[in-house]
Amino acid sequence: MSLRELLLAAEAGGAAGGAAGGEEEVCVVGIFGKTALQLCSEKEALVSTVCDRQVFPLFPEEDPELADGAAGQDGDPATKDYNQLQAYYSQESRVLYLVLTSICDTPQLLRACGDLAAAENREAGPGHPSGGPAPLPHAEAHEFWKHQEKLHCLSLLYLFSVCHILLLVHPTCSFDITYDRVFRALDGLRQKVLPSLKAAIKDCPVGKEWKLNCRPCPPRLLFLFQLNGALKVDPLPSRGQDPCGHLEKPPPKKHSPKRRLQHALEDQIYRIFRKSRVLTNQSINCLFTVPANQAFVYIVAGGPQDGDDPVAMLLDQLRSNCTMRETDSLLAPTLSGPRRYQMMRHGRQQLSFHAESSSSSSSSSGQLVDCTLKEFLWQHVELVLSKKGFEDSVGRNPQPSHFELPTYQKWVAAALKLYEVTIEGKDDDPTCGELSSKIMSSIKVLEGYLDIDTKFSENRCQKALPMAHSAYQSNLPHNYTMTVHKNQLAQALRVYSQHARGPAFHKYAMQLNEDCYKFWSNGHQLCEERSLTDQHCVHKFHLLPKAGEKPEADRNPPILYHNSRARSTGACNCGRKQAPREDPFDIKAANYDFYQLLEEKCCGKLEHINFPIFQPSTPDPAPARDEASPAPPEGEMEKLKEKEPQTQGESTGLSLALSLGQSTGSLGTYPPDAQGAGDNAESHGQSGDSKGEKRPSLVDRQASTVEYLPGMLHSNCPKGLLPKFSSWSLVKLGPAKAYNFHTGLDQQGFIPGTNYLMPWDIVIRTRTEDEGDLDTNSWPAPNKAVPGKRSAVVMGRGRRRDDIARAFVGFEYEDARGRRFMCSGPDKVMKVMGGGPKESALKALNSDMPLYILSSTQGRGLKPHYAQFMRLFVVVPDAPLQITLTPQVQPGPPPCPIFYPEKQEITLPSDGLWVLRFPYAYVTERGPCFPPKESQQLMSYKVLRGILKAITQ
Repeated sequence: MSLRELLLAAEAGGAAGGAAGGEEEVCVVGIFGKTALQLCSEKEALVSTVCDRQVFPLFPEEDPELADGAAGQDGDPATKDYNQLQAYYSQESRVLYLVLTSICDTPQLLRACGDLAAAENREAGPGHPSGGPAPLPHAEAHEFWKHQEKLHCLSLLYLFSVCHILLLVHPTCSFDITYDRVFRALDGLRQKVLPSLKAAIKDCPVGKEWKLNCRPCPPRLLFLFQLNGALKVDPLPSRGQDPCGHLEKPPPKKHSPKRRLQHALEDQIYRIFRKSRVLTNQSINCLFTVPANQAFVYIVAGGPQDGDDPVAMLLDQLRSNCTMRETDSLLAPTLSGPRRYQMMRHGRQQLSFHAESSSSSSSSSGQLVDCTLKEFLWQHVELVLSKKGFEDSVGRNPQPSHFELPTYQKWVAAALKLYEVTIEGKDDDPTCGELSSKIMSSIKVLEGYLDIDTKFSENRCQKALPMAHSAYQSNLPHNYTMTVHKNQLAQALRVYSQHARGPAFHKYAMQLNEDCYKFWSNGHQLCEERSLTDQHCVHKFHLLPKAGEKPEADRNPPILYHNSRARSTGACNCGRKQAPREDPFDIKAANYDFYQLLEEKCCGKLEHINFPIFQPSTPDPAPARDEASPAPPEGEMEKLKEKEPQTQGESTGLSLALSLGQSTGSLGTYPPDAQGAGDNAESHGQSGDSKGEKRPSLVDRQASTVEYLPGMLHSNCPKGLLPKFSSWSLVKLGPAKAYNFHTGLDQQGFIPGTNYLMPWDIVIRTRTEDEGDLDTNSWPAPNKAVPGKRSAVVMGRGRRRDDIARAFVGFEYEDARGRRFMCSGPDKVMKVMGGGPKESALKALNSDMPLYILSSTQGRGLKPHYAQFMRLFVVVPDAPLQITLTPQVQPGPPPCPIFYPEKQEITLPSDGLWVLRFPYAYVTERGPCFPPKESQQLMSYKVLRGILKAITQ
């Protein structure tokens, strides 16, 4: 039965195992060690051998109840204890056997591995990306097995505290040197928990010496090794062979090979334990003792003939019975049938489960007869039962060790208390719970002895940490961003992984991560905010001032405004005045505040066309939620790109083609049918008006007065929302005659020869009585010029000035240094030597103009300077036509949205020089659209074609 059941039954008053009243004195023998992988090699078979009966079942149940508290724990295998203590009391010999089964035994090892595999399957689950169970990390697996080894040491400590004799079983014939480390760990643990063990048994009915030393005596440790066929003995010669042969054999030795191996192992074990100070001269101070004048090593000859594996033994017996020998062939004629079979069967070795030596024939050759396992064990048991004790101290002045032979009930009382505090860990009893917690906290003493891998790994990882720290801090500025921190951390981890090894790798890698983060956040953290031009703030980590609060640089963290130390020069809304500007970090400072400051000095008295903005109806309006403006699907984005720009571009192209006709240069010839051209233009204007009626603009809808748009208006915005301010500006510089075709614009910052507007000739319809005068089939009237002659436009007195109206268009770009220039087409900077530009504006109006272009004057550095499309100049003539402005900007590659003003279609009044100022920065609810960093991406940043439409009246 299990030890727990035996102790509880004895405490309840029953004489377990047949002990009459529990007053018999008992000798306690503990058995522990390792077992082989073959069948029936468990330690329980040794008890059956000594007792000459089958004590424990030959084939135990698959899942026996774990009596040490591990039963019923089906969760985490790390919380289970796979150590199992079984007990058997032999009434005839008055010996109590305690057998410890742990993960060193095959059944428990298989159970632990099965629980680990089941835990991996539960953690992986059916939806694991790898499609199978995730392997347990090396550090966790190492911790699990070392934890089980510590629990095994607690069970061994219990055995060394309650047993008189301990039998160590090993499945090979060589000593396992790891036991030296285990015994030193046990000795250190015992010295650490000795006060707790004394407090546990202070009220038990045992002797004073037992209470003082927490054990009945220093236990004697015996060793049992199994050969498993490793020791080869020459077989005896057969009858027909000469015993000596032609070679002289050496005379037989006094001891058999097994006895000589036994002596060699005893000398080796004793020297090892003496060198490591596990064994000393005074046995009372040792964890265990070994006899000085008695054998303490026994060797069991392995193999199927000795009963270790019953299945293999039966097969060997069957094979032997079915094999005919030479001597049997002589008897074959005389004996036959059942008589011959019985003779052959009795002539073989009988079935035996006793681990005894079969070398009785050695006695005839002069060698000493090897004793059996029971005889080997009983010479030590008799010393206990006769109350002589063990006198195993050596040296000049050996001190006698204490010895006590308890009765069964006294031993149960002490053993139950120790079982509760060391193995079971009861918490219901306050005293036992406190002692158990002290013992479990002292288990860390074992780490220095048992967990050598972790100790080496920690030492190695601790040496690698300073090198990793140096790699992290190399070439670092005083303040740096998260990106630099991650790059340096990756370099530090790379150096760390080159030197660190073992199960502590992950632990110290996490510590390295924490150390680097603490170093970065302790005064070295740079502000992560980037300006709208993609420049970092140069301040260290700081807070922004609240409303009405002044900046304080001395506070920790400081209260400062963002600053990238990047300054640029910009012009006002109309372009007549330039001023330096700070690098903006918010959309209001970029597109509104800077221009409002210059508005008071320059543009305030000019005529404006204001764009609709948010008008709150509540004192605390809220910004629109981000989830209300999801990114459009790819299909809708393609439709948006293909539909809107191309429709407007086609209408503009059609009107421009009608207005241009066959003209070349600044003044061209009329089309063959000017009347038809006018009709087409009128019909096109009507179609444009009807299309405008079908698609009402955002202003025509009812705008929200509760929620405002936090960013700018673009194609992905929810309908019915307006921003608090407009990022666009439309200003009238003066009448149409304010622009001089020959001298260009008279404003600051323009590169010489680039301040001209391109002409745009628009065909309009005449509304006079003599419309037929322009018919090519009729004669021209007097004083009327021929349509094909250019001089008619300049010198004639006819109606040609009403048939063609000339507008002027200019696409202005401005770089960060305040240098401005016009472009006559995509990627083509205007260059006029004098007399005005010769190129028409049609090419630019029919093309997608780039939003950014390489500046015409680059600096000395390698970094390119870009100029941004900032203003559109339009000279609207005093003529019967309407010029509609529909600006659309896509400041990035798809799926970047399309930005437009709060009023999508703006009709410019006639006879005026108008300036449309574009936003300095483009921002959505999800963040800013940064300028390009590579020249290859410039074509993705564009102002869509169709920005101007001409409609005749």
